[in-house]
Amino acid sequence: MNPEPEIRRLLDLMPASGRMLTKITSKPQQTTVIESPFPPPWSRERPIYINFDLWRRLPRPQRDMLLLRTVCWLIGIKWFKPDLYQGVVLAGLLGGMVELMQGDAVGVVVATGLSGLAGNQIWRSTRSSQSQLDADADAIKVSQRRGYTETEAARNLLAAIESVAEIEGRLSLNFTELIRSQNLRAIAGYSPVSVPERVKQE
Repeated sequence: MNPEPEIRRLLDLMPASGRMLTKITSKPQQTTVIESPFPPPWSRERPIYINFDLWRRLPRPQRDMLLLRTVCWLIGIKWFKPDLYQGVVLAGLLGGMVELMQGDAVGVVVATGLSGLAGNQIWRSTRSSQSQLDADADAIKVSQRRGYTETEAARNLLAAIESVAEIEGRLSLNFTELIRSQNLRAIAGYSPVSVPERVKQE
């Protein structure tokens, strides 16, 4: 597959915020179909790496949903927004600088440690099952503006999860993929059972 026409098509598929924030790059040496590293706070661009040799083995609707889901997950990671943990990170960093200027080693350790703990909490929340399910739901909403129905989108994303595991030579889905699959089965009308709330928080 020639990456350039497909990259242009995928850029058109994305929401405008995704086009501004992310960058699709061909990475034929990777063993995964699509990969997007967790973005650090200082990163201005959030890359999406695609192995187009593997990518072309997926039907177009599955490719669409995989891309939209990845973009929605990346958009959902907000390091700088007004909430408790971001406030604690900022306060810890500022406090650490003040203590450093005053030469208070204990104060520096406490302030930067507090900032590190809050930063870790932000990182964990974006890796939680709930954040993964939110990314799926957001991708389904965006896809409905691209001509898919909710049921079609859920079914294609579900099929994509299973297809990617097969293409990558994995014998089974991981825990997060199993939770996502169960939730998508409920949205697609394949199952009356959704994911319990307690599991979403894990």
